[in-house]
Amino acid sequence: MDQSAQIIAAAADPRLVEPRHDLAESWRRCCKRLCAELGEDVFSSWFGRVTLESVEGGRAHFSVPTRFLKSWIESHYHERILSALAAELGGVASISISVRSAGAAPGLQPAPATVHACAANAIDPARAGAFHAPAAAYVARGAARVEVVGQRLEAVDGSPLDRRLTFASFLVGRPNQLAFSAAQRVADGRVGEPPAFSPLYVHAAVGLGKTHLLQAIAHSAVEQGRAVVYLTAEKFMYGFVAALQAQTAIAFKEALRSIDLLIFDDAQFLQGRAIQAEFGHALNALLDSGRQVVVAADRPPSDLESLDERVRSRLAGGLCVEMAALDEPLRTKILEARIAAARAQNPHFEVSPAVLAFVAHSIATNGRDLEGAVNRLLAHSIVGQPPLSVEAAEIAIRDLIRAREPKRVKIEEIQKLVASHYSVTRADILSSRRTATVVKPRQVAMYLAKALTLRSLPEIGRRFGGRDHTTVLHAVRKIEGLSASDSTLREELELLKRMLQE
Repeated sequence: MDQSAQIIAAAADPRLVEPRHDLAESWRRCCKRLCAELGEDVFSSWFGRVTLESVEGGRAHFSVPTRFLKSWIESHYHERILSALAAELGGVASISISVRSAGAAPGLQPAPATVHACAANAIDPARAGAFHAPAAAYVARGAARVEVVGQRLEAVDGSPLDRRLTFASFLVGRPNQLAFSAAQRVADGRVGEPPAFSPLYVHAAVGLGKTHLLQAIAHSAVEQGRAVVYLTAEKFMYGFVAALQAQTAIAFKEALRSIDLLIFDDAQFLQGRAIQAEFGHALNALLDSGRQVVVAADRPPSDLESLDERVRSRLAGGLCVEMAALDEPLRTKILEARIAAARAQNPHFEVSPAVLAFVAHSIATNGRDLEGAVNRLLAHSIVGQPPLSVEAAEIAIRDLIRAREPKRVKIEEIQKLVASHYSVTRADILSSRRTATVVKPRQVAMYLAKALTLRSLPEIGRRFGGRDHTTVLHAVRKIEGLSASDSTLREELELLKRMLQE
């Protein structure tokens, strides 16, 4: 074809011979359009490594580095890309995506300025949850690696495991029996089999053995050859931010989605919109593909107020198990184990049954305080020659003997007790019914929730059937006013408070 024929063909269909620099400029405009439509976080996560190779015959050809990215874009952003291309190029009716080889020459990638701007905004500390560390710290960490079951997983910086925290060293009692049994079921799972409970959600107060149980699951699963990643919320947040800084977010996502078992600890510390969204995506991908997920926190899923509601719902859809406060028999068992371990290093260390019973009864907080008590008893036994008496033990652990904290009252407990007291159901209290037999118990329950919990008025309203905070405030003021002049109501309120706090 001579030069004049080429010019005529170009006039008929410019896309057939469109100069590459014009195509590059059109692609840059498409990227800006996609970034504006999808948001900076999404764009920087999924389009940073997408390359436009060519546009021929009304079909745009893209390449990406991995099969996972190809599948994700085809299923989630196909129409968005096609719409942006049609608006900027015109005449583009379809797109195709291929996986390029590692040594392939780059095509037309998103404009560097656009990608960098999106990435910078996506990891801004104010948007990502304010991690209280300089951005340089995240850059220095880079895309860390972690050895998991003999294979190297790129871009996931897993938390270290303590070799001592196994099922064999976990002491079982009535408060943690159910959680222990569920954890063993999860740990005994095999690759390819449907998970026993997914997700398994374990919640308990500080020092009651959540982390021990989670790491025991990890150790057991590793011994079976399963691909396991154990992450704390802090490690996950730092790892995700580092991956964004290093532009390895896709590798980070792929690594998380390729494992057999994700164990996630301290979920209550998960902060930041972009980071919570990524955790939600990873959680959904693992659960939808039949993988096992174990999550632990210090409260039930419904109480993780900072967490996205969809993530809370997904966590609540699994098996939720509470590890209750240590009872005295279990505290005694823990003390005996700690004393035996100390005696192995110090044969002269002896604790009488009376001292053991005193410590088990006096320290009713958590396992860490019990371990601290054994350390103090050991120190006093080394210094003093006579065997430890109860009086000497009391002096040794006096800083650990605290006045018992008031029971942590839950809004659900208040609703159940008030409903029972006034002969209505909890469903009645949460309903929209406005009869006198329901309105008074509802207002009493709202009053007690404000008086006995630290929940805000909006949160209390949400727990009472999604009511507005002004409704809660009206109920609190109404009951306060009535109780000031009605001695019967005042006595009822005091009775309910005592029953809830016992």
